[in-house]
Amino acid sequence: MTADNTSVFVIDDLSLDPYAHGFGQSPDGRTFSFQVRHRTLHVEVYRADFETTVPDTSDVECVVDTSVADIDVSDERSVAAAVRDAVADAENTIHQERTAPVWSFLNWLTSGRDRRVLTHG
Repeated sequence: MTADNTSVFVIDDLSLDPYAHGFGQSPDGRTFSFQVRHRTLHVEVYRADFETTVPDTSDVECVVDTSVADIDVSDERSVAAAVRDAVADAENTIHQERTAPVWSFLNWLTSGRDRRVLTHG
């Protein structure tokens, strides 16, 4: 029998009120924190390799701000779902930022190769 090592979205601490806040871990292992400020859910996703117990501003890899107009901040499931969606958006942004230069370079190489072939052919 093997253990299931699938990563999951986890909220370790969640406080509910008009200023809901907490922290947790994303499926890819990044730590995140969140808080409601006025009518906005503010989520910070931290670098995967930070080494301190409490991250600081230099550890923030992505920030997502989203409206809480349609979220019941007194309901755990509503807040957790909004945070999960915001963290997923942040991870997609982080992934795209990391892969964009690679894809740009590969596209440049491919386009150059095609031009050379057409020029000599």
